[in-house]
Amino acid sequence: MRSTTLGAVALTVVGSLALTGCKNGDEELPAQPAASAPGSAPASSGAPASPATGGSAAPAGAPGTAKSGQVFKIGEAAEIPYDYGDFKGSRVALTVTTIEQGTPADLDGLNLGDKANGKVPYYIRYTVKNIGTTDMSYASVGHVKGLLGDGTEAQSLAVIGKFEKCKEESMPKGFANGQTQTSCAIALAPSAQTKVAGAEYWGNPYNAASKGKGIAWK
Repeated sequence: MRSTTLGAVALTVVGSLALTGCKNGDEELPAQPAASAPGSAPASSGAPASPATGGSAAPAGAPGTAKSGQVFKIGEAAEIPYDYGDFKGSRVALTVTTIEQGTPADLDGLNLGDKANGKVPYYIRYTVKNIGTTDMSYASVGHVKGLLGDGTEAQSLAVIGKFEKCKEESMPKGFANGQTQTSCAIALAPSAQTKVAGAEYWGNPYNAASKGKGIAWK
């Protein structure tokens, strides 16, 4: 999947916009990303990403593959299959490394209007390591959303275009076995009194189509 810059923002109530599109009830708002206000306070951070085991492509049920509903510590790698488009049979180690609290001012310039009132952005930073045999050039590993302290989903904000505070990056050309890319997803807490305390990956094979739970980091 090659990335395309469209200069738009999507505010989603459940789930994020990536690869498989929106879940029911999502809303989409056009906007032009603008430079955000400086400064963000860390909410939580994990240890450096631990190395994933294995180095060859494997099926979804292979030993070491994260199970639906499994919970990892922030900083711990989860091995998952990546079966999208030209990358079927790929395999990655996904690690949520930190969850950082931003400020409401970070959202200025995104033209979200009243939908941003009272909301606090959190930046879920994660790494993707290719542990399979497939060249994953230009692949995009999204489907990462925030979890509030009570385990419910946080609102997701997908920015298509440049947002310096939190860049969702596609894999570079020549993304082969052993290479790692960093990326970021935005989650919105409903108020300053509520925190985004965890993250969940809900892509294949953990997505709603399979009626399974995602894998989480807390």
